[in-house]
Amino acid sequence: MTGKLQLTSPKSLVKSVGVQRLSEVAVVLFPLLATLCSLLALSEPVWFTWLAGQGITFALGGIMLAMGLSLTSEDFIRIRQRPGSVLLGLLLQFTVMPTLGYVISKIFSLPASLAAGLVLVSACPGGTASNVITFLARGDVALSVTMTSFSTIFSVVLTPLLASWLIGNTVAVNGWALFYDTVWVVVLPVTAGYLLRRTIPQITQSILPAMPLVAVLLITLIVASVIGRNRSAILSGSPSLFVSVFLLHSGGFLLGGWLSRIAIRTLQESRTISIEVGMQNSGLGVVLAQNNFADPLTALPAALSSLTHSIIGSLLAAVWRLQSANHPTNPFRVG
Repeated sequence: MTGKLQLTSPKSLVKSVGVQRLSEVAVVLFPLLATLCSLLALSEPVWFTWLAGQGITFALGGIMLAMGLSLTSEDFIRIRQRPGSVLLGLLLQFTVMPTLGYVISKIFSLPASLAAGLVLVSACPGGTASNVITFLARGDVALSVTMTSFSTIFSVVLTPLLASWLIGNTVAVNGWALFYDTVWVVVLPVTAGYLLRRTIPQITQSILPAMPLVAVLLITLIVASVIGRNRSAILSGSPSLFVSVFLLHSGGFLLGGWLSRIAIRTLQESRTISIEVGMQNSGLGVVLAQNNFADPLTALPAALSSLTHSIIGSLLAAVWRLQSANHPTNPFRVG
């Protein structure tokens, strides 16, 4: 790292540091930014609804490409270093959340489209925002990055499988279509990003500091677009949907932390797993919903999910950071 900085011109270095700082501010303020844009979307939908259809798919592809660019070989080596924690986190990710999504949708008797959307987002992998929240909470950032990477990889099979199984009795769902879309918007861009970093490291290293900022802007636009297009349904909708989404993520944080604490008895790792389980890749939920279900309302739970888990995660991070203020923390891996 030091050698690379010495070969970089002072002007380029200053620019890179400035972009990196802007990216760091953006990811920390993501919940606030997403909330403000969502409120604007309710007032002026046209500001955000221009992003629709395949535009949202490509936007998510951009987020996944950014994630791929952040991956290194060390991320895949870590699973051999701590297989128990990683496998436990993945198990909880794909059991606790889908179960909660299904049960909550039944308890509140959500309409078929909203129930399908809630279950769909609950079956999605962890989101990249969890890495930032883990850093802010003084959690285990390396474990968080590893879990996010592997849950994304496993989601190619598990997300369509779980969604088809749990939604099948509610509305018609094409499991193969879900699988195809997951491959298209997850595997291809993540793989492309990873290969680009390995083949042209000098170029990718120069753009890497801007990737968190790009990801924040894209997911904010996706969320605001869905909320803008469903403005009437949100303003006239039943509170049960909002309560359902809140309970889904609250339950994910709570059960993820509690069950992992019982199993591994390490506070830092259990908090990290709590964050990973409680925070979903809601952007993927939006794309899968809009591409595979006729009712546009199916994407609404995923859009609300993005706001909800970011706010809950940020609050938990603040509390946990204060509690561990006298303990050393892991450095946040930027590149």
